[in-house]
Amino acid sequence: MFSSRVSPAAAGDTKKEAPVAVGDGKKPCCGCLGRDSIANAAAKVGPAVVNLSVSQGIYGISTRRNICSGTIIDADGTILTCAHVVADFQGMRSTINGKVDVTLQDGRKFEGRVVNVDLHSDIAIVKMKSKTPLPTAKLGSSSNLRPGDWVIAMGCPLSLQNTITVGIVSCVDRASSDLGLGGMHREYLQTDCAMNMGNSGGPLVNLDGEIVGVNIMKMAAADGLSFAVPVDSVFKIIEHFKNSWRVFRPWLGLTMVDLNEMNIAQLRERGDQFPKVEKGILVPMVSLCSPADRAGLRPGDVVVKFDGKPVESMTEIVPIMENKIGKPLKVVVKRANDEEILRKKAIEQKHWKVNCMQSSQFKFALNFGQDHRYSYIYLSPNLHSS
Repeated sequence: MFSSRVSPAAAGDTKKEAPVAVGDGKKPCCGCLGRDSIANAAAKVGPAVVNLSVSQGIYGISTRRNICSGTIIDADGTILTCAHVVADFQGMRSTINGKVDVTLQDGRKFEGRVVNVDLHSDIAIVKMKSKTPLPTAKLGSSSNLRPGDWVIAMGCPLSLQNTITVGIVSCVDRASSDLGLGGMHREYLQTDCAMNMGNSGGPLVNLDGEIVGVNIMKMAAADGLSFAVPVDSVFKIIEHFKNSWRVFRPWLGLTMVDLNEMNIAQLRERGDQFPKVEKGILVPMVSLCSPADRAGLRPGDVVVKFDGKPVESMTEIVPIMENKIGKPLKVVVKRANDEEILRKKAIEQKHWKVNCMQSSQFKFALNFGQDHRYSYIYLSPNLHSS
């Protein structure tokens, strides 16, 4: 199990000021849409939004050029963008010698280089040097977002520089499992902003002109279903990059499913050996020789306590694992009608690899028609060998 989770906002953090009447002289709150709200927010961030062009090829021979968007977040030339365009995947070199052509809104052109990549979250950092001052955009917070908040998607779709689209936040914590993605747990911001090829890596901006997400993908089989990595998650990734040049993630080697009344009833109908539980987390699959396997977990176990705490959802386990990589964990599971106490260690994830033959959810995601230009191909640099 892997994760890159954003903690939910505290109840008090989601309160916003009451709307004010237009023309009363007061500054509208973030949730209010005034005449110039969108234009003002776009003007703050727009100069820092860049068009990235990368040469893709095989064995150092350029075969095509891919485009994506990015945002300058530091005056030293640090650009925040997506990984699936600028990183290596599918055995191909997406960037020839790591070079990226960067074009600013004002027409200036620079050569950048990929310095950090996290394929799991699809976040990458590109660096460029400039002798003249560079515009920057401010990173905000995604924890205060609510469904219905206005957001702006900015980028260079189809290389059309300075393009913005507007929408609302449809969901603040869309789980990866809801999208048919197996093998990991992650949460996205879902919006109805229009996205096209080249929007990947561009900023999702609130009405205060702050970046609240990085646009990553859209659903190809439907309109108005776009997804972004919350900026709170991006903060954590950037901190990992600063400290160790890579992101540390825990791995237990199992899949988990949150139990509810419906699936508990269905499982009991299939066999009387299913544990008598009202809540918990089902373990449907355990990888051989994994930490979970060595600790004694078996398919069909129901986790009821994790590190001494009662648990009902994977989202409760994730933060515990992230803080205890390599440290012992006590896990209490229900097996048939017995209770087992197991001890195991979550180790660092070394390689992110999806086995398509075993992950029906992943195959469903592909068959459902998600656009690979923004989608899950980037999950596995070794997917072709699965």
